[in-house]
Amino acid sequence: MRWWLALFVLLCFAARVEAKPRRVLIYTHNGQGYVHENIHASVDAMTAIAKQHGFQVDVSDDPAVFTPQNLKHYRVLIFSNTNNQAFITPAQREAFQHFIKRGGGLIGIHSAAGSERDWPYFAHVLGGKFVEHPVQQTLTVSLAEPGSKITAGLPVSFEWDDECYFFSDRSPDAKTLLTVDRSKLHGLEKMKLAHPEDSPALLPVAWYQSVDGGREFYMGLGHRPESYSDPMLVRLLDQGFKWVARMAHS
Repeated sequence: MRWWLALFVLLCFAARVEAKPRRVLIYTHNGQGYVHENIHASVDAMTAIAKQHGFQVDVSDDPAVFTPQNLKHYRVLIFSNTNNQAFITPAQREAFQHFIKRGGGLIGIHSAAGSERDWPYFAHVLGGKFVEHPVQQTLTVSLAEPGSKITAGLPVSFEWDDECYFFSDRSPDAKTLLTVDRSKLHGLEKMKLAHPEDSPALLPVAWYQSVDGGREFYMGLGHRPESYSDPMLVRLLDQGFKWVARMAHS
C-alpha cells in the first residue's frame, strides 16, 4: 500500500503547485524625482511576455496595492522602471517583504534599482542599489554566464546604446549575467562619484538570485523606450520572467 501513499503525496504536491496564482503585478510608482519616459514601453513589453505564458496581468502605480491579502494573488512582482520612494508606509514594506519570504518572484527593470534607496532590504532583495551613471553611450555588453538559460540565445558580446549604471550594496548571492568593461566607458570624469575606479572592472548590468525564499531577476539596460521592442532585450526579459516565475531552471 505504500505506493498508494506515495501517489497521494505526489498528487497533493502537484495540486499545490498548480494552485499557485498565475497572475503578475506590474508596478510603476515613482516617488519625487526623475520619472523615465520608458515606463509605458516597459509595461507593454512585460504585459505581452506574461500573457504569452498564460499569466493574468495587473498594472498599478498605487502603493496601496501592497497589502498581504492583495499580494496573495500574485506569483511575480515586476518593478517596471519604478524610481525613488516606491512605498509610503512601513506596512507596505512589510507586505513586500512577506511576499518575498513566502516564495514570491521579483523582477526589476532599469531604474527599479533607484527605488527605496534608504531601505537596505530592498537593495538586498533586488541585488544592488543605483548610485550613478555616465552619459548615455554605445556599450559593449558581454555575457558573464553563457550557460544560463536566462541569457540563452544572446551573442557572447554585443553593442548596445544605453546608460551604464554603477551600483552599491551588491548582494553577494547575485549571479551576474551581463557586464560592461568600465575601462571602455567615457564621461566618467563628469560623474559625481568620487572614485569610479573603485567600482568593479566589469560592471554588472543584469543578474539573478535566489534570495530570502523568493527569486529575483534584474535587468539594468532599457533606458530608451524603443529598446523594449528590440528582439534581443525582449528575449532576455522573457527568459528572466520564466526563471522568476519558476517555469525554468537557471
